[in-house]
Amino acid sequence: MNHVRFRRIPRTAPRSQRGAVLYVALMMLVLLALIGVAAMQVTGLQERMTSSYRSTNLAFQNAEGRARGKEDSLKKQVESGGAKALQVDEGFCTSGFDPTAWARQLKYANPLPAKLDYTRRIDQCVSGNSSLGLGTAPVNENTNLIFQVTAYAIDRGTNPSSDAVIDTIFVP
Repeated sequence: MNHVRFRRIPRTAPRSQRGAVLYVALMMLVLLALIGVAAMQVTGLQERMTSSYRSTNLAFQNAEGRARGKEDSLKKQVESGGAKALQVDEGFCTSGFDPTAWARQLKYANPLPAKLDYTRRIDQCVSGNSSLGLGTAPVNENTNLIFQVTAYAIDRGTNPSSDAVIDTIFVP
């Protein structure tokens, strides 16, 4: 049997390091933790911004849908040839109507009233047969029926966070 002998080399610890790797590793851990905290804060802020944008957009879409529905109803009433009476809140533009003040009264009312739109006939307030001077003739010179349709909506039925008001001029 052959015996192989290994020669042992005595190990000596390096005297110049004295635990510097530990300090570097701890500093890197602290730096990574700070980067992680900052990333979480940015993500949270972006999530809140997205939620706010979604709520505002949903309220706007609800108000626009309500206004378009009222305009469609007015168009059907006009096209009925008098079979259906015009259903408006103000038949003549006798009073000044401020959509902002009207909406402020409704703002997050609890409970919301059943009627969240306001329609008034404003053709007596508008001087017709005029052009904007853009080189084209007016689209509709008949100013017999012009309506101001204002609609209010919130983003969701319970605990709303956003509301919107749409104010349109509608010529059927």
